[in-house]
Amino acid sequence: MTWVQADLHDPASLSILREGEFSEVSHILYAPSPDSRTADHYTRVYSQGLPNLLNSLSPGCLARLKRCVLVGSTAVWGPSDAWVDEDSPVQNTNFRTQALLKAEAALQAILPQGVGVTLRLSGLYGPGRMHLINGLRAGRVTVPDGPGHWANRIHSDDAARACAHLLALADPQSLYIGTDDQPLPLAGFYDDVARLLGAPMPARESRVPDGKRLSNARLRASGWTPEWPCALDWYARNRPADG
Repeated sequence: MTWVQADLHDPASLSILREGEFSEVSHILYAPSPDSRTADHYTRVYSQGLPNLLNSLSPGCLARLKRCVLVGSTAVWGPSDAWVDEDSPVQNTNFRTQALLKAEAALQAILPQGVGVTLRLSGLYGPGRMHLINGLRAGRVTVPDGPGHWANRIHSDDAARACAHLLALADPQSLYIGTDDQPLPLAGFYDDVARLLGAPMPARESRVPDGKRLSNARLRASGWTPEWPCALDWYARNRPADG
């Protein structure tokens, strides 16, 4: 693996993509992480960053490109107690969803049909992701009570396998949801994780329903299967140590 430092917001720094081994690139996995949850950083990475990257490829490389997978987010969908799939209408109401959807549109506009694929991931968990665990152990977690609140999760290894699967998949569709098999009521999920950890039960609060139930049926039908179909199974087997 060759590491190259560049700035997605500065097309001049991406000129290296027209040189040497980069001119022969056939597959791209675009999985950026904004420096912060601000409009500027989301714009730089998604709605401007992806077009800058693709437009910096040489014409020959762009013509030979077999697949570009954009890792997006299921945050583009609003609350719903009905099952949400790839055909469900999005809720383009804030800078995050606007930047993500503009990147998806650019992917399809710049690349031929079948080359650009978006994978919208739900909440990642797994080794090294200690925010929930540490918060529960410290008694800092407050969870919304009542219906309309859902936990949609995918293990980081399953997310990586989904990316690899879509990079190699013949004749893919343009959009997939990456999530496990079992959306869970949020309060019950947090309670169950707390019990597994021997941590205090999280406090409750009233909140307007803002959750959704995500379906992975399309990704599963394409041949992908999660190693961890339910997040609770991973927590039960691993019970991460303090950290």
